[in-house]
Formats: sequence, structure tokens, C-alpha cells
Amino acid sequence: MAEQSLKGIGVSDGIRFGSVLLYQPNSASQTPVRETIDPSETDAELSRLQKAKDASYQELEDLVAHTRQTLGEDKAVILQGQQSFLADPSFYPEIERLVSSQHKSAELAVKQIVDQFVMIFESMPQEYMRERASDLKDIGNRMLAHLSGAQGVRLSEIREEIILVADDLTPSDTVQLNRQYVRGILTRIGGKTSHTAILARSLGIPAVLGIGDALDLLHDGDEVILDGTAGLVILNPEESTRQTYEQKQREEADYLKSLEEFQNQPAKTSDGKTFEIAANIGTPAEATAAVEGGAEGVGLYRTEFLFMNATSMPTEDEQFEAYKSVAETMAGRPVVIRTLDIGGDKELPYLSLPHEMNPFLGYRAIRLCLDRPELLSTQLRAILRASHYGKLKVMFPMISNLSEFRQAKAIFREVAEQLRKEGVPFDEAMEVGIMVEIPSAALLADQFAREVDFFSIGTNDLVQYTLAVDRMNEKVAPLYDYFHPAVVHLIHRVIDASHRAGKWTGMCGGMAGDPLAAPLLAGLGLDEWSMDANSIKKVKHKISTLHHEECKQLAEQALQLGTAEEVRALLGGK
Repeated sequence: MAEQSLKGIGVSDGIRFGSVLLYQPNSASQTPVRETIDPSETDAELSRLQKAKDASYQELEDLVAHTRQTLGEDKAVILQGQQSFLADPSFYPEIERLVSSQHKSAELAVKQIVDQFVMIFESMPQEYMRERASDLKDIGNRMLAHLSGAQGVRLSEIREEIILVADDLTPSDTVQLNRQYVRGILTRIGGKTSHTAILARSLGIPAVLGIGDALDLLHDGDEVILDGTAGLVILNPEESTRQTYEQKQREEADYLKSLEEFQNQPAKTSDGKTFEIAANIGTPAEATAAVEGGAEGVGLYRTEFLFMNATSMPTEDEQFEAYKSVAETMAGRPVVIRTLDIGGDKELPYLSLPHEMNPFLGYRAIRLCLDRPELLSTQLRAILRASHYGKLKVMFPMISNLSEFRQAKAIFREVAEQLRKEGVPFDEAMEVGIMVEIPSAALLADQFAREVDFFSIGTNDLVQYTLAVDRMNEKVAPLYDYFHPAVVHLIHRVIDASHRAGKWTGMCGGMAGDPLAAPLLAGLGLDEWSMDANSIKKVKHKISTLHHEECKQLAEQALQLGTAEEVRALLGGK
């Protein structure tokens, strides 16, 4: 067959050669089942159902533990979302009810309730909620497989080098992949913010998603070249194409090898300008990986994972021990702790948060904490106590106006005064800042700069709110772009305001870890860059190739441009 190029969305960089393995998971949901049972069988059927639930929960527990160990807490939370369905009183008890009161078989009861919930979630307007439908299907298939005794295909047992091709992969599928053998991932659906994309990047497996109906052209054993950087798959490559990509692959390997020497070096331009490079973490354990990865501090400690891994509100002492552990691990390096950022796509069942049509615009983060000040005061007590053991800073998320910051700062002062009276030592000079993720905060940066100690720009949400683009929605993925001139101007405004006031600005969103953005951010004067630990050496290497004065001129040019495409082209991107 002739060579064909198939275009999708590149979500995880890298070039790989391999043979196609079409993955068609055992779909127990399609297997015919007995519909009803005799009333005398009810207890036995409920026992079968409970065993299937327990086995499914334990499988997920094992996968969560594996993911936590290999990929970190923030990735494990994706699978914990599936576990939460099994504990949801509106889900599993409904399955039991169909068996006990309507005498339906366990299999039919699982199918009906799962289908009912999938229909609800697939009809929701938010993409991240629709993605939960995939989680439900995964849970349903898992329970049905245990009820039927079917084992299905085990991705963890693949022992040949292949390019894995599927309609879609669930999170529990993806975390089982062995990157020694699964050389690349190609799916019919998915986008840059899907769970598959997030996990593929963490695993270091090149991936192209959202290839659509072009996937039907592929068959088991087909030879392909997968380019996760360009979002391209080449089917039946000609020899000249193969040679071109072999050269690109060698260049990629040389580049990755060259990065090693930068891991523990300062981020310094060719003309001597240095920048602070920090890491984003979600748990105390990740602080160790940050230090090993070359981080000079923690620019974002996402404390919500401590809360999401608990079945009830963590106590002050439990929080203190976690923050103290990070402070001690970082050994004097700065640690910016973000206060509780729950809401949007992150839920806490024990808080009984209301259902919202637009949760990203609703009752979340600082809004929740100011409404329930005991949450914030307890957390601030723990952070202040832990500051005695390291260089901690605190920042408030989702700040949209000065009144919110002043209320939060007042609580901070009250807590500090309480600790003084109790004789509890803490860092009296602790810096207090805000995340800039709402355009109103960026537009009022001059006013904020008079009162805050620092800014940290969260580009993930700043882009979403500035461009009115749901960052979890693959259908509008092309519109989500931190190189959009409006976003660049807001970043410039915040940095300039902080510098005029003698303050500093960091960035903890995805843009900070993108080497393509490095000359622009350096030219705009960003002081601290915080990112996934895996990106640190790439960004340090990129900065080493830059000349700061030239970067400032480039930033001035970027501020005159009108489209994201023009900004990317200026930076040498596509």
C-alpha cells in the first residue's frame, strides 16, 4: 500500500517506529446476560454483586497505589475518581435495589445503572463532566468482567514493541502500559487535556489522539511512524520517509542526552541573566523528586491532594506534618503553598458542595474558603507552624478582587496573632501572595502589587477565563492557546506591575514548562518559573541558549502582534 499521512492531535512528544496493535478491550457490557432471577436467589445474587464490587474496588486500589508510586499523587487522583463512584450512595445502592426489589440479575442491574449514569454525564455541557462517562463505562466493564469471570486483554502483559491503537483508552488502561514495549499511543478520540494525554506525558510515551475515522485505515501489524510532537502518523512509510524520521529520532536522542548536564545547573542565559526554576508538586513525596529533578524550590504546592485523599477533613496536625515534611525536604529552598483549591473539576464528598451548572465559574477555591473561614484558618495555622522548619510562602487561589485578598489576609493576620499568644514559633516574615488566574486580577495588577508580596500566574485558568475556552473540551482545543496576544499582554501587565512595586512574579501554569515560551517569558521579565519536574532540564537548557537582551527585544515584538499564530512563528514554533 502507498504511504499515507494521518493527522491528529500531538499530546506527548517523541518519534517512534512500530507495528500496530489494535486494542479492543473485552466489552463485557455487550455480552448477553440473564435478565431476571427467582426471588429465592436474591441473597446469592447480592453476594455475587458485592464480591464483584469489592474485587473492582481492590483492582482500582492497586492501580492507584501503582500510579501514586510511578506517576505521582495528582495522576493517582484520576483513578480515585473512579473509586468514588463505587462509594457514591446514588450509584451502587441503586444497583443493589434493582436486584433486591425488582429481582434483576446482577449483570443487568449493573448495565442499567451504568447506562443511566453514562447518559446523564454525556449530556452535560462541560467536557470534563462528559469525560466521567468514560470512567463509568470502565467501572461497569470491570464489575461485569468479575461477574462473568472474563479476564479480557491485560495491557500490562504486552511483551513486544508496538504502537497501541484504540478508539480510546481509560485512565486505568493507560497507567498499566509498560513504556518498554508500548512505544506510542494512537486513539480515535481525545485531546491535549484528556486523561489519556496527561498520563501519556507522565509516562513519557509519545501519543497522537483524536485521529477520528482515519483510525479505520489501520490494521494489526501495519508499520507506522508516530510523531507525537507534530501530531502525525505515517502509515506504510516509504524508505526515504523512514530515513528522514530516523535522522529526526537520532537528533531527538542527542537532544535528550544533552539535557542531563543542565538538570542541576542554574538557569542562566548566555549573557549571565539567571532565573529561578521551581517545581509543581501535589504531595510531600513529590518534593524529593523535585529536588532530584533540579528544582530550586517549589513554586506550587497543590494542597488539595491532601484533602482529596482523605475521607474526612484533615486536621490541623495532619496538615502541619505534610507541610513540615515538604519544608524539611526542600532544605531552605522556597516553597509556595497554595491554599485549598477545591471546586471546578475537583470535588470533596465530605464537604457536600452544591451541584453547579458552571463549576469553574462558581463556588470554588478562595470563594469557598472565605464562606467557610474555619477551613482557611485551620490550614493557615498549619502552614504558619510549618514555616518554622523551612522557607514557606502562602498564596491564595482564584482571587478576582482586592476585597477577597484583604479578607484572606485578615484571617492570616488573626491566625498569626493567635500563634504568637500561644508561643508557637513561625516565620514572622512569611510572604503572602496571590495566583493570577482571573483577568480581573491581571487588569488590577498595579493595585494588587501595593498589597501582595508576590504574584504567581496560573496560565491554565488564565487562558480559559480570558478566551472563554473550556480547557477540558477537546472540541475547542485549537482555541486554547497561551500564546494568544491577549494572554501575553496580561502576563506582561502583571510582571511590570510587580517590578514597579519592587515585588516578584512567578508562573506555575503549563506555559512555564514549555521551552518554546522561554524566550518570551525571559523577555517579559518573569522571575520564577514553576513546572512539572520532568520539564526542568528542558527549560534550563533552552534558557542557556538565550541572550537576555535579545529576549527583551523579542518580547516587545510579540506585544505588537495580533494572533497566537504570529507569536508562535516569532518564537520559531508552528
